[in-house]
Amino acid sequence: MTTVKMKMILVFAAALAVAAGGCGRTGSVTAGGKERVVAAFYPLAYAAQRLGGSRVEVHNLTPAGAEPHDLEVSPGEVSQIRSADLVLLLGHGFQPQLEASAGGGKKVLRLLDTPGLARFANGDPHVWLDPVRYARIVKRIAAALHREPAAGRLVAQLRDLDRTYRQGLSRCARHDIVTSHEAFAYLAQRYGLKQIAITGLSPEAEPAPKDLARVVQLVRRTGTTTVFFETLVSPRIADTVARETGARAAVLNPIEGLTPAELKRGDDYFSLMRANLASLRRALGCR
Repeated sequence: MTTVKMKMILVFAAALAVAAGGCGRTGSVTAGGKERVVAAFYPLAYAAQRLGGSRVEVHNLTPAGAEPHDLEVSPGEVSQIRSADLVLLLGHGFQPQLEASAGGGKKVLRLLDTPGLARFANGDPHVWLDPVRYARIVKRIAAALHREPAAGRLVAQLRDLDRTYRQGLSRCARHDIVTSHEAFAYLAQRYGLKQIAITGLSPEAEPAPKDLARVVQLVRRTGTTTVFFETLVSPRIADTVARETGARAAVLNPIEGLTPAELKRGDDYFSLMRANLASLRRALGCR
């Protein structure tokens, strides 16, 4: 056998070995060599993208401007979920159809089950509004992506954000926040605030007349100057209470997703949390 032929055989064998190795990983990488991550909605997608960087391809199932509670996945998206390398869900019924479609297994993370979150009895799922708890979720996603070193910078930013909130809300004239729905229990607990919700956990729920009357009385009694509504739901109920009490209506963002306008401005989790802090400081008369 000539030297040239021997070289050709060795090159061909090496190519087969690479191909065989690649076949073993077809379920774990895209054609471009990236891990495929499917995230249920924005805070989970944001963490995965920050942690994975150019090594991951993240698909957020909840489009900009959509309410994640209302998400219904298409058959194509179900196929995407089942072929992904990692699926990030919140769990505990936050998005029932999606959770049923995703099934179980090691590649599906239900992040409300992360140890140390100390969930509320009322079932509030908005754990990412507490930067300290969100950091726990970030670490769990980093472990699943084998990107633990990458978590350091993001966790440090979350600690800085927590300090900024503590300082910004340490000297306030008021501590009651009136919200259109009960989405801010984690934030309120972390920073010594009291949430007065017009409705319960469902953002689409219509309050009974007695509930509206109760909130109106509380607003008047506590001297509340601001009634908060959210970006992805109608401000109608908050506007009603504000009109009845002479308060103003303002946005307090639960950061379940980005609006098209926020996306265009380049907003992210941190810019929206800082905007929330500014809104809280104005509403609570903080110095």
